Amino acid sequence: MRSFLAVLPLVLLAGCSSFRPDPENITAVPSDRLLAYQEERQNGGQLIVNRDMGLMGGGCYVAIEVDRKLAARIGMAEVASFQVPAGTRVLGLTLDPLDDTLCGMGRLHKELAVKVEPGSVHYFHVVSENRVGFDLRPDDKPPQVLAQ
Repeated sequence: MRSFLAVLPLVLLAGCSSFRPDPENITAVPSDRLLAYQEERQNGGQLIVNRDMGLMGGGCYVAIEVDRKLAARIGMAEVASFQVPAGTRVLGLTLDPLDDTLCGMGRLHKELAVKVEPGSVHYFHVVSENRVGFDLRPDDKPPQVLAQ
C-alpha cells in the first residue's frame, strides 16, 4: 500500500503531459485558421506542424508563426502545412493573439531556426508537459493527415 501511495503522485503528474493522437484522430487545421504561407512556392520547402493531445491547454488554440508572422491557430490533434521560401526560416510557437479569453493570457514564446532547402519537408510537433509547459520540437514521425 505504501508503494502505491508513493507512486500515485507521479502517475497523476504524468497524466498532465501530452500524447500523440491515433492517426484516425488527427485532423487538418480548418482553412479559416490557416492565415499565411499556404500558396505553393517555387524552389521552396514545406513545414508541417502537428499538435499532440493533452489536458494542459486542451481547450485553447496556440499560434504558429513563420518568420514571426502569424501563420495558423492550431488546436489539439490538428496538423498544418506551410509553404515557405528556401533559406533559414524562424518557426515559432506563441499564445494565440486573436484569443481574448484566459487562453490568451500568460507567456509562451518558443522559436526554432529551420534551414529549408528547395523541395525539403520538415516535421514538427507541439507538446505540452507539466514541467516545461508547451514546446515546439522537431519530429521524425510524419502525421497521417496533412492540411490541404
